[in-house]
Parts: sequence; C-alpha cells; structure tokens
Amino acid sequence: MDNPNSRSSHVRRTPTLGGVSFFYVLILALFFLRNWCDHEEAFFLIPGLTILFVIGLKDDLVVLSPYTKLIAQIVAVSFIISNESFTINSLNGFFGIYNIPIYVFYGIGVFMMITIINAYNLIDGIDGLAAIVGIIILIIYTAIFYMTKEYFFALLSLTLNGCLIAFLRYNLSSLGDKIFMGDTGSLIVGFVISVLTLKFLALSPEKYNNLPFLIENIPLIAISILIVPLFDTARVFTVRLANKKSPFSPDRNHTHHILIDYFKISHRKASFIIGGFNLIFIYFFILLGSTSYNIWLVAVLVGVVVLLGFLFYRFNYNISNIRRKIRFKRRMNNIKERSKNILNNKANEN
Repeated sequence: MDNPNSRSSHVRRTPTLGGVSFFYVLILALFFLRNWCDHEEAFFLIPGLTILFVIGLKDDLVVLSPYTKLIAQIVAVSFIISNESFTINSLNGFFGIYNIPIYVFYGIGVFMMITIINAYNLIDGIDGLAAIVGIIILIIYTAIFYMTKEYFFALLSLTLNGCLIAFLRYNLSSLGDKIFMGDTGSLIVGFVISVLTLKFLALSPEKYNNLPFLIENIPLIAISILIVPLFDTARVFTVRLANKKSPFSPDRNHTHHILIDYFKISHRKASFIIGGFNLIFIYFFILLGSTSYNIWLVAVLVGVVVLLGFLFYRFNYNISNIRRKIRFKRRMNNIKERSKNILNNKANEN
C-alpha cells in the first residue's frame, strides 16, 4: 500500500502492485509468441523482465536507492544489447552518419534504454498518465512493426497495450478498487518500450521503405514518439541540478504536477491533456518527417522543447512571484494595522 505524503497526489492508502499482472501476462504471451522470433528475442526478453520485476517489486515493498535500481537496469538491458536483432549498424544518413562501430552502439544502446526506462518511471505521478502515454506509444509501435512485417514486436506491443487498457480502468477508478502500477509496472513498461525503440532504430533499410517518413528521420521520429517522458525528465533534471540538488531527488516539479497544482484540474483531465499533446506531436512529426530533411526537424524539435521549457519556467516564476507579493502584501497590511492600533491607543491615552 502507498501511504499519502507531502508529495503524493492521492489522499488515501492505495495498492501499488498493479504491475505484477503485467509481468505474468508478458511471460505467458512470450511463451506463445516465441515461434514468431527471427533471433530468439523472446528468450532474451525474459531475463530482463524478471530482473526488473524483482527490483520493482522490492522497491514497492521496501524503498531501494536509485543506484541499486540503476545497476539492475544495466544488467537487464545487457541481455537485449547482446542479441544481434537489436544491433544498430547505421543511422541511415541522419546528419550524414551511416556506419556505427559496435562499441559505440553498445554505449548508445545502454544509455538510450536506461534513459527511456527511467523517463517512463518518472511520469508515473498521477492517475492515468503513465497508462495513457504508454497506450499511445504502443499504438504507434504496433502500426510501425505491422507495416514493417515485424509481427513479433507488433504482437508484443498489442499484448502490453491490453495490460495497460485493463489497468487504466482501475487506475482511474473513484471507487475502492483503485490501484497503482508501482515501480514494478513502470519499470516493466519502460523496459518494453525501450526494447521496441531500439528495435525500431535497428530495422534493416529495406523495411523502412514501408513507413511514411524519410529513412534519415528515423531517430527524430523515435524521439517524437517518446516526447512526453523525455521532455519531462530533461526538464525536471535541469531544474534539480540548477537548484544544486541530486537529479534523483523527489519533488513536485513534474509537468503533470504543475497542471494539477496550478490549474486545479483533475488527474484524469491532466492525463488526457498530456496524452493528447503526445499524440498530436507524433502526428505532426510524422507529417514533417515525410517531406522535410532532418536539419529542419531538429530545428522544430529544439524550438518546441525550448518554448515549452520557457513557458513552464515563466509560469513557475510568475506563480512564485505572485505568492511572494501576496505574502509581502499581507505583512504590510499587518504592519499598517499594528501601527494604526498603536496610534489609536496613544490618541486615547492623550
């Protein structure tokens, strides 16, 4: 059970083991999907899922340090990186980059997967958000892998999507059957999404011909699909470092916290707003990616990220200024009242 505290968005004790069902369903599904694999990917997924399931479950029961979870994540992603099906040999002309040395791939692959796992874990802060964003991401990957005839990954995406849709009914419940996915769920979902992203980048060039965007824009399309967790993580880490805090220190500075704290909207509305933005952004980038070269897409991506970061910064800044002004005004009113009372008392004495 998760007990509410000063950072919590819920007000009563809530079960946190919703992610346990994700693990059982995925393991069962991989048993039936194993014959769809070209390079036995199902057998390499199972150890990684099991490691993150155990670590996530223990973290939900007894809080673990971020560094313990980081070590477990490195071990889990190592199984995926070692499978040749996920090896990225080329960026297909992204900024003129074609061939990638294997040692560079290992470094980039591990960093990318760990970043995605933790980014997804961090957005699990209000009811429905992690599930809605996960559903949108998995719908896109289902379509991509179906179009490229990678049916194992399309079915894997559908399986996890089924888990999230079923979970969402209970996560958004206002009755006594509410449940959270916990770290068990967010680590497992983030891990599968990172696997799908790595496979998307590792597809052979001829498979990209079936997709509705230019082959050199593939890395930017992957970023657009994951824009919500990546932007929120980058923003939160920047704010924490700017305040001379550890990037892993907890706070209520996430995008979803700002929406519910300052706009006073419900968890459900905030989750659907952020999910809607994610879907629109993906659609917009796919349209641009079908005609524009990556230099323009990079410019648009950087522009959007800077604009969003600036707006959230100004919003926070203005809110804090307003609060300071209100406190200052109250103090001045108190001083004036005290001064008036002193003057009245002196006038009465005279």
